[in-house]
Amino acid sequence: MNTSHWILIDTETTGLSAPIFVVELAAQRMCGWNPAGEPVRKLLNQNADIPAEASRVHGYTREILERDGDPAHQVYREFADYAGNLPLVSFNLEYDLDEVLQPEWKRLRIGVIGSRGFCALRLAQRLLDPVPAGNCKLQTLRQYFRLPERGAHTALGDVQTVADLMAQVLRPIAEHRGLDTWEKLVAFAAEKWFPSRIAFGKHKGRLIQEARKDAELRGWLDWLAKSSNARNAKMGRWYLRQLATAAAQPDTTVFAAPEIERESKRGDTAQAGLAGLVIYINPELEQLRLLVAGARARLAELEVNFTKEKSRVDVMQAVLFRQLREPYQQRDRLRLIVDYRRKFLDSLVRGGEEEAKQTETNYEQAKAQTDKDYEETAAAVAAKKQLTAEEEAELSRLWKKLVKLYHPDRFAHEPDKLETYHKLTAAINRAKDAGDIKTLREIAEDPHSFILRQGWATLDFSDAAELAQLRRLHETLQLEIIAVLESLNRLRESPDYELCQLSEKKPGLLDELAAERKMLLEKERAELQQQADKLAEEINELTGADSSRIG
Repeated sequence: MNTSHWILIDTETTGLSAPIFVVELAAQRMCGWNPAGEPVRKLLNQNADIPAEASRVHGYTREILERDGDPAHQVYREFADYAGNLPLVSFNLEYDLDEVLQPEWKRLRIGVIGSRGFCALRLAQRLLDPVPAGNCKLQTLRQYFRLPERGAHTALGDVQTVADLMAQVLRPIAEHRGLDTWEKLVAFAAEKWFPSRIAFGKHKGRLIQEARKDAELRGWLDWLAKSSNARNAKMGRWYLRQLATAAAQPDTTVFAAPEIERESKRGDTAQAGLAGLVIYINPELEQLRLLVAGARARLAELEVNFTKEKSRVDVMQAVLFRQLREPYQQRDRLRLIVDYRRKFLDSLVRGGEEEAKQTETNYEQAKAQTDKDYEETAAAVAAKKQLTAEEEAELSRLWKKLVKLYHPDRFAHEPDKLETYHKLTAAINRAKDAGDIKTLREIAEDPHSFILRQGWATLDFSDAAELAQLRRLHETLQLEIIAVLESLNRLRESPDYELCQLSEKKPGLLDELAAERKMLLEKERAELQQQADKLAEEINELTGADSSRIG
């Protein structure tokens, strides 16, 4: 493998619907597991419109490409010179090659460039199975394994991230499995495979290895293997074959854990070729304790990052709300009036005055609810404040304690205790969302006292020594890590987060934005007022009243 040459590629496009046009192409020549030389990256001007949803992802517009892009034929001539006939690999080869590049080359009457390699996504899914919790999104893996931030959702950034993943994470696992040649790696990535964690049905989330001891799960796999549906039957038979051979194969767990001691013990652990990646084989109690400790430390770190960044966005939103509450509330009241005056007229004509009177009652209730919503939002906004450096430092300390309370499966068979656990988790989440450090501190410092004050059933948070329970705890911690990573990614990809970053770089931006929105809201309010007045005239004409009976 170390002497094999291949090309790692990625594309950014106009979207998922054909015809798909490439707007950015990036490639990195690889020698074995490592980059060889400098990457190439080109923007393509294909005079194609870019849907807003695609532009929001990668940031390219038609205007940018007309200014900075090169003609497609020129880009592909240069790419052909760079790639030659070497195999092409991407993190989603079926999309990048089969759905994007090959149809584009055919449309442009360009000969096929390079040859088919393997899909790095399929390789990662197999090598990392069942970690990290069945989620192999590229940016999730980058964050999970602490790879460098390269620029998400750009072709060059994603190529560099895949190169990091290949060299630092996948290589040691592949070599441990004897995948030491290009041919073995390609064959391994192409083999029929299904995740060891079931992704659907009543056993969703369970590992197929549990079927060795669980008769119900084993029976379900037997049933699946006999399905009249050929694909389902093939899947079931594959799972049964894995069970038959699993007993002879060592379990392997991959974990990114720079916070914990990673010394090999009695040859049971193999240190991978980078700080933070450990391959554990047949983990025993002490090794699992280390895994759990590392997972908790990682979860605490992510919770701190999410809480801090969410706090910044919340503060920005609070500033805008305070400036724009009145015009928004006036606009929403007029919307309500217009909506219910229309309903009043419809009811009056269709069902008479009695039915129309019910519309008046419904309007008053809707108006009261809207006013209540604004009051509650105002109360919540009043509590939003920027975290100080001292509070951020305390958050790190608190979350290290709070994650030790994370143990949902411990109480799975004790309904009263499970209810307490869910209530405690909800209290922690509410405090996190509200930036309520006082409550987080109260729970973290003495969870038992907090639970007793609520009148809930008591809980024991000490770790069980049983191997199976520790394994299950580690799995659930992994799932929670992925959930927080995804929440953090959604936050960072949101328009509010982008606005927050811009406002921090440009003081006064929020005032400018608020002024612009006030003008738009005033225009909308004036249009709504005209509609409301016109509807009032219709109601007055039909009922003989001097004024509208709604609003």
